[in-house]
Amino acid sequence: MTRDSAATSVDAVLAELFAAAADICRDRSPLTQRLLTDAAADLAAGGVTARIMAGAERDREGTVPGLRFAGAVHRLVLEGRAPALAKHYPSVGGRPDLPRLWEDALPALTEHADVLRHRVGATVVQTNEPGRSAPLYGGLLVAAQEAARAAGRQVPFCVRLLEVGASGGLNLRPHRVGYRLGDGTVLGDPGSPLVLDPRWTGLPPADLTHRLRVVGRAGCDLDPVDVSTADGRLHLSSFVWADQLDRWKRLRAALELAAADPVPVDRSAGPEWLARQLARAERDVLTVVWHSVVWQYVSPADRAMGRAVLADAAAKATPTAPLALLVFEPRREVDHRFALMLKLWPAGISLSLGVGEGHGTPFTWNVTPWE
Repeated sequence: MTRDSAATSVDAVLAELFAAAADICRDRSPLTQRLLTDAAADLAAGGVTARIMAGAERDREGTVPGLRFAGAVHRLVLEGRAPALAKHYPSVGGRPDLPRLWEDALPALTEHADVLRHRVGATVVQTNEPGRSAPLYGGLLVAAQEAARAAGRQVPFCVRLLEVGASGGLNLRPHRVGYRLGDGTVLGDPGSPLVLDPRWTGLPPADLTHRLRVVGRAGCDLDPVDVSTADGRLHLSSFVWADQLDRWKRLRAALELAAADPVPVDRSAGPEWLARQLARAERDVLTVVWHSVVWQYVSPADRAMGRAVLADAAAKATPTAPLALLVFEPRREVDHRFALMLKLWPAGISLSLGVGEGHGTPFTWNVTPWE
């Protein structure tokens, strides 16, 4: 195979990943779908997108190179560096004209190709979607009450929340968020700057009159985002699909809450950090290990190490110092939707609590065994 044919081959594979990312956006973000569809065709033809994606040709599918490209382009718009393209982006007041989108994108891509290539290569997808706090909150209520029931306690456990892959830590404040149900009831904190519409079908299998008591929070990430800085806020904003204004508003409110209630996120690999955190148990506290939409970015080696760390801690859990794993991750067996899954030790409880969309809402509560 010649060098030119090899380049064509890897560009074709990358074009397929862009097309797959475009399909993810179908019916959710017409703007992002059209951008990635046209970029995939440009990649396959060896156009400017191939120059921007140079060095990413052999990236794993789980790193979602297409969404990294879309995020880099969106950031260019947010920075005011692509005014002709901005008129298509609702996040800055524009209105998409999809047939003309690529025509207006090409000059910006060509002018800023080096900047875009650097950003694509230097970043990972980090939506840190605050909407995921809705299923998390319900799952924590279930975990705290089930652990108490197994221990013969009348009052639910307080919770210590440990998040792996926390990004900017926006989901480390589930008790500080409001959740407005269909009947007008607001769970959590009704005075929060972030009040979510969880769009629940059914309800968590828990007594919703009990407030969630969080007594400790910590998170880690290989590339944590400092949401106290303008750069950090811009970074997270760039990964919100620009025509999803409800998500845009949620992020703005979540950033306001983060400013009022800061929680630092440690720069660390998950297994090592988790081992340090789980080295100490707290009496009368339920320790909850949590992650959401992060598993695809974790290497097989780190996955195995993380399981081993958790298994060691689970073996040491006691009724007065229980341990839980609560995760919101995609499951192929539920038609690529995202499942909220709970394990409790030493109670031996293992449940799938329901399924929903990747951004946390809507969500359907449906308890089945987690096998």
